[in-house]
Amino acid sequence: MAKQVVLVDDSRTILVSAEMALESVIQSGTISLKTYLNPEEFLADALNGTVDFDLLVSDVNMPQMNGLTLAQNLKEDDRFKNKPILILTTESSAEMKQKGKSLGVTGWMVKPFSDEKLLKSIKFVLGI
Repeated sequence: MAKQVVLVDDSRTILVSAEMALESVIQSGTISLKTYLNPEEFLADALNGTVDFDLLVSDVNMPQMNGLTLAQNLKEDDRFKNKPILILTTESSAEMKQKGKSLGVTGWMVKPFSDEKLLKSIKFVLGI
């Protein structure tokens, strides 16, 4: 059964780039990818049970909700507290990374990302 990966980013370009980077594992049925431009929509879908995930990949700086706030909200729910979250952002400060770590974020990738690094990180976190 495919692992469900959710990608939340307010940039359509990033969503399309990530989908192209993951094309081989999507086509092979190893993962399925669902994307959201709005973190508030994803959070609502997750909390009401419309969507589940094995891995969340999220931007930090988004107009509707900060990605770390999204992570915090998810980690407060027992259904998601042990689910991995990768942050994909332009933010690279040690302080921001530490904040993410304290919230239970699994990993941190700085944009721009390479297709290979994104694919490798997702495979590693999902154990595939």
